[in-house]
Amino acid sequence: MIPLTLSEVAEATGGRLHNSDGSELVTGSVEFDSRQVGPGGLFVALPGDRVDGHDFAATAVERGAVGVLAARPVNAPAVVVPPVTDAHVRSVALTGDSDGSGAAVLAGLARLARDVVDRLAPRGLTVVGVTGSSGKTSTKDLIAQVLEPTGATVAPPGSFNNELGHPWTVLRADADTRHLVLELSARGPGHIRALCETAPPRIGVVLNVGTAHLGEFGSQEDIAATKGELAESLPAAERGGVAILNADDPLVRAMAERTTARVVLVGESEDAQVRAADVELDDHARATFTLVTPRGTRTVTLGLHGGHHVGNALAAAAVGLELGAGLDAIAERLRGARRLSARRMEVSTRADDVTVVNDAYNANPESVGAALRTLARMAGSEEGRGRRRTWAVLGVMGELGDSGAEAHEQIGRLAMRLHIDRLVAVDEQAGGIQHGARLEGTTGATPSSRSGYWEEPVLVPDVEAAVALLNAELRPGDVVLVKASKVAALWRVADAILGARA
Repeated sequence: MIPLTLSEVAEATGGRLHNSDGSELVTGSVEFDSRQVGPGGLFVALPGDRVDGHDFAATAVERGAVGVLAARPVNAPAVVVPPVTDAHVRSVALTGDSDGSGAAVLAGLARLARDVVDRLAPRGLTVVGVTGSSGKTSTKDLIAQVLEPTGATVAPPGSFNNELGHPWTVLRADADTRHLVLELSARGPGHIRALCETAPPRIGVVLNVGTAHLGEFGSQEDIAATKGELAESLPAAERGGVAILNADDPLVRAMAERTTARVVLVGESEDAQVRAADVELDDHARATFTLVTPRGTRTVTLGLHGGHHVGNALAAAAVGLELGAGLDAIAERLRGARRLSARRMEVSTRADDVTVVNDAYNANPESVGAALRTLARMAGSEEGRGRRRTWAVLGVMGELGDSGAEAHEQIGRLAMRLHIDRLVAVDEQAGGIQHGARLEGTTGATPSSRSGYWEEPVLVPDVEAAVALLNAELRPGDVVLVKASKVAALWRVADAILGARA
């Protein structure tokens, strides 16, 4: 963060000084975990379901913090932010916020982040925003890797993409930062617009409109309306605004009518300015394609697993081109790009040649479908010769509302159509996956199409049962996909079976 006195923090947040004359200078990082606070830091006191950050204010100061951002007076130098009215309170991603203190602190944190962006923008900072129903984190990581050689780049770790993670990431920027790459999520209308107000992007990337959070939004059209808030929030073309839109998704392509920014289409469509041609996948589901741009073409081979990464790479290339990166450099950075965020197509191989694909950070129908197609590709030849046995260990896809039952059933059907050999649904909430697989099996996806590997789809009650089944039946050469929504914590399956034969 740029150095600011507590007086400047108070002015930015609309707060008042407490136990302070305002001269204390914040020179370190802004942290909401008192254990992470270092010398010169600012501690953000947030309530939780078990503890309240206000109770750790003195501890944070002992660790080096020069002040606290708080909702009420604490035993430390502090900026106490004002309460927020109901009209200003969005659905906050905090538990234990019964008195609204968490919402107040988050609002203050957002105002502080906006103040820092406003100070850095004249010095050459460009904010890039990325949203979509799936692929946000991987694309954000790719963009950061493409931009890094052209200037200091800040991007969030993992999926820090909500009312807390968004401003926290912004406050990582300093006077040397040239690119701030932010991931924007939403659980309802207005959320993305609010995040854009915290850190106004000049370049916005919209990847896709799927069915994630359908239960909260109500319809895919409502999801598109919210994702499009990013395009609407961009500055006009004459002020440098650029909307990078997926030409292959009709709902995203239509957002071109909702922005005054210059539109750059990316995808495999012929009219995309940045597109992929001649896409091929190897036996590890790694893509090779021709990157076609207004500045020429280059061949790119990705080290990331899954054909869906082609679209992510195109978005990263488009951002790089807009911010001055050369085409050769972009292609080279894409070729060398690595997975930065955990539990997203994280591929590991045991000593006995069992390959585990840990994609269990989160799940929705589109991302599970992409993961299953990647698994099928990693199996190798479908004629049986040299083909590896595949396992899909799948858990619940959350927040789908009334469409949940059908969505789970369709995933089970897809697994059968892709000739996945062993389907294991974990927990009764994922029972629809097994049901769908069985239904598909009665209509044509017969065991004979599985080259002798296929077995009846099973439903197990919990993670422990899934691990027991895999440990008993895995054999050398098998490929295992583990995928579910975060609430299922299904990465425990991947961790367990990898630890069994490290």
